[in-house]
Amino acid sequence: MKKIGILVIAIILIIGIWYFISISPVSKKSEEKEITIDLGTGANKIAEILKENNIIRSKTAFKIYTKLTKNSNFQAGVYYFKENMKIKDIVEMLQTGILHDPNQISITYLEGKPFPWLATKIAEITNNEEEDVYNLLENEEYLDELIEKYWFITDTIKDKDIYYPLDGYLFPDTYILKNKDVSVKEIFEKMLDQMEDVLEEYKTEIEGSNFSVSEIFTVASIIETEAINTEDKKNVASVIYNRLDKNMAIQSDVTTYYAIKVNMGDRDLYQSEINLSNPYNTRGPNMEGKLPIAPIASVGRDSIEAAIEPNNTDYLFFVADKTGKLYFTKTNDEHNRIIKELKTEGLWFEY
Repeated sequence: MKKIGILVIAIILIIGIWYFISISPVSKKSEEKEITIDLGTGANKIAEILKENNIIRSKTAFKIYTKLTKNSNFQAGVYYFKENMKIKDIVEMLQTGILHDPNQISITYLEGKPFPWLATKIAEITNNEEEDVYNLLENEEYLDELIEKYWFITDTIKDKDIYYPLDGYLFPDTYILKNKDVSVKEIFEKMLDQMEDVLEEYKTEIEGSNFSVSEIFTVASIIETEAINTEDKKNVASVIYNRLDKNMAIQSDVTTYYAIKVNMGDRDLYQSEINLSNPYNTRGPNMEGKLPIAPIASVGRDSIEAAIEPNNTDYLFFVADKTGKLYFTKTNDEHNRIIKELKTEGLWFEY
């Protein structure tokens, strides 16, 4: 028994020595390292980032320390850490957020917004012009770099009929940027990295799908602009796939608005615009069984999931009332009856 007790004490001592060594400063270097912690980054990921940048000795020791001290409510920001910092000071910085660069800014890309909205937002918040944003998308060498770097980006983005090659690929979220001089490339990189993180959960399903990533993003972008809640999104997805299976045109107004580069809600569509032959316009001629050529808006996680895992229904039609509520039907007669009822009840949307 004495031997077991001595062994237990020895193990405890070894663990204790390891722990106190592991939470000590990495070195005596005092040079600052700029490290960005994005919104929503958890303690595990933060520990990984700090270890990769040689700010802490051990991810495990860092996580143990945060649990023991009950410090885990970390703030996003651009921080300047040093290798000679004590773990106590590192955690305090992350908790309070008071020692990060005061010049940092944030940009929020909303779900369901088309690329021009983002270009305008970048120009408003940073020292870039809208022209800088669009010029980057016309840089074929840059697009090739992205195709090489990200598994979910392919040569399809280089199709000359596509308005904005990265529309639908940039994940909508709030991002912390170092300052107003941030480049458009840096902004896109953050958004693409976030999209890659989100897609990782669905990668196996995507690779086993009959649809390409671009097509899944395209379906998701229609869903994003047509539905609000999760169940409606999955039902909208089922309508899209059911119509494609039956070689029917999707006939979504949101695709027509995108094709003519007019924001929904600005005005109603003209018949000539509805009949427009355009690879984005699913209400135009020869669009039976076809998706738009590319995504038409930014897509969030729920819409991506709906596009990958739609509800199994027989729905072929849906319509929204003026409150945004969606009504799903299986036949054209049912669809027209719903529209008639909405008009009678004053729930039909008119411009």
